[in-house]
Amino acid sequence: MSPPLQSEPQLPDDAGHRDGGMKRDGGKGAAVTMRDVAKVSGFSPATVSIVLNNAPLAQYIAPATKKKIEEAARKLGYRPNAMARFLRSKRTHSVGVMLIDITDPYCTPILRGIENSLYQASYAPILADAHNQKNRFERALEMLLERHVEALIVVANWTFVDIHVLADFNKRNIPVATIGWELPGDTTSSVMVDNEAGGRLAVEHLYKLGHRKIAFIRGPKMLIDSAPRWKGIQKFAHGAGYEIDQSLVVQLPDSLDPNSSFDGGFRLTEELLQKRKKFTALMAFDDLTALGAIRALTKAGIEVPGQCSVAGFDDVALSAMSAPSLTTVRQPLETMGNLAVNAVLEGINASQEKRDWTISHQKTSPELVIRESTRAVSLSTADD
Repeated sequence: MSPPLQSEPQLPDDAGHRDGGMKRDGGKGAAVTMRDVAKVSGFSPATVSIVLNNAPLAQYIAPATKKKIEEAARKLGYRPNAMARFLRSKRTHSVGVMLIDITDPYCTPILRGIENSLYQASYAPILADAHNQKNRFERALEMLLERHVEALIVVANWTFVDIHVLADFNKRNIPVATIGWELPGDTTSSVMVDNEAGGRLAVEHLYKLGHRKIAFIRGPKMLIDSAPRWKGIQKFAHGAGYEIDQSLVVQLPDSLDPNSSFDGGFRLTEELLQKRKKFTALMAFDDLTALGAIRALTKAGIEVPGQCSVAGFDDVALSAMSAPSLTTVRQPLETMGNLAVNAVLEGINASQEKRDWTISHQKTSPELVIRESTRAVSLSTADD
């Protein structure tokens, strides 16, 4: 075992009054520095710097010395200066997290998964919200670059996002992962649910309950999820020999407001009812659309699920709280956040180790969650 370090190495630039980030109890704006810790612990600022920065030379410092220094730092409330560390290491241990719209209930569990995984890896998220505006999205990306984030995660399923706006990250070899949509090429990792399989799960559930008069509210054209969910529905119908009644198919309009689907579901369901063509079940593009549809059905005196079953997609928190609680297709949203973090951390580690890393495109499996809003079709309803 090597003896404790005897000679004092040269004091690092940040060991003086510029380091630290927490005020003293009795001070007026002064920050606790390594020199303060050195004075209380009785060791030189250089030794204190080695211990608190866990420098390579720390292995030669006696455990008792380390303990005294660490206890003094805790007593004083010393906190390392992140900017000083960045100037030394060129690392921020931060990851940019770009949300297309933070008010979208779809984003909340994803963000929780991202934050939890970053926390466990000792990385801090820097959050940006594009408010569904392309110009704001691009400016926010510039701001994240200016803050030297080590990776980027984008949560979005709008078609206006393309690979070109992420070019600056790719040029700087900064790992990027997207949640909710997949970009072409081999520069950006992605995580998304298998929307086609999810669409099939929902319509298959209604079909197995005996429903043949099914109304469909399709998603907006500008949403990436819309086409594959509808494709899954069509594939099931073809395989089951079930003919979709096109007069019972409506589509949500394009909108940059993620919560507009509730109003859209309400309005489109009212329009379907006004056609006076009977349906015993309704499959909605997402949960908010389904909840809007239930509101319209209830207003018209149609009982859910007694006279009409309703199914959604996503399994946002509101779906379990509604009355009746909503049968839906669950996206593993929190897990999707975890997977995106794993992808970018692999990229960060590979970059630090000067090696290549594999761009991944992961599809998660959807899960049918059966609640109160669906039931087997009754003979009287089916015959109407």
